[in-house]
Amino acid sequence: MRKAKPKKRIILPDPVYGDVRVTKFVNHLMYDGKKNTAFAIFYSALETVKAKLPNEELAALDIWKKALENVTPLVEVKSRRVGGATFQVPTEIRADRKESISMKNLIAYARKRGGKTMADKLAAEIVDAFNNQGGAFKRKEDMHKMAEANRAFAHFRF
Repeated sequence: MRKAKPKKRIILPDPVYGDVRVTKFVNHLMYDGKKNTAFAIFYSALETVKAKLPNEELAALDIWKKALENVTPLVEVKSRRVGGATFQVPTEIRADRKESISMKNLIAYARKRGGKTMADKLAAEIVDAFNNQGGAFKRKEDMHKMAEANRAFAHFRF
């Protein structure tokens, strides 16, 4: 390679929970550098989640983590050209990419939802993901189905 790999930036833990994953999630959620707004949306979404699931013994942050875990894909398909034909080759995903994909899917499907505020939409998507439902969970299932259907091309892995 011609250039050196860029250094990984250190992400500071969030002020309320002291968790780095929360900050990463908020960074994905953020628009136009409005980090305080993104934090406010995330925290109010967690409060709404706690209100929606009062009989759950887990804390709101643990519910969010479980929801993220439920929408995290294990394999994805990548296009690979072999002799004029393009194959969808199933490949395993690196841990940091898994985390990033799950966060982006959760946020993307929350944005597509109907609802009043982004906090409400995000809370609804988190609750659905926690219950193995919703758009983000369906996206993970579709990714796994695609990989399973194209398992015959796994030997083209690169």
